[in-house]
Amino acid sequence: MSSDVYSVISSPLVTEKATLVHDTSNQVVFRVRPNANKFAIKNAIESLFKVKVTKVRTVQYLGKERRVGKSIGRRPAWKKAYVTLAEGDRIDFFEGA
Repeated sequence: MSSDVYSVISSPLVTEKATLVHDTSNQVVFRVRPNANKFAIKNAIESLFKVKVTKVRTVQYLGKERRVGKSIGRRPAWKKAYVTLAEGDRIDFFEGA
């Protein structure tokens, strides 16, 4: 696994479920690289956002099957990480909203 923190995290996921989890249990949801492990995700979040991470849970998603005419293809597989932050730490993507 690469030590570059920008190669581990793809983007934050801002969905209804992610917002609900963020408000209720101080968790933030990120889309991460499929080959990233929990230790690399934790180190990347802590160094990028200067927060303390207590727990990382990951979910693997298989890409959906799509077809165009006769040809059948598949979207790429991806990984989602639920990052639990320590008490008192927060990451806000929309601070003005």
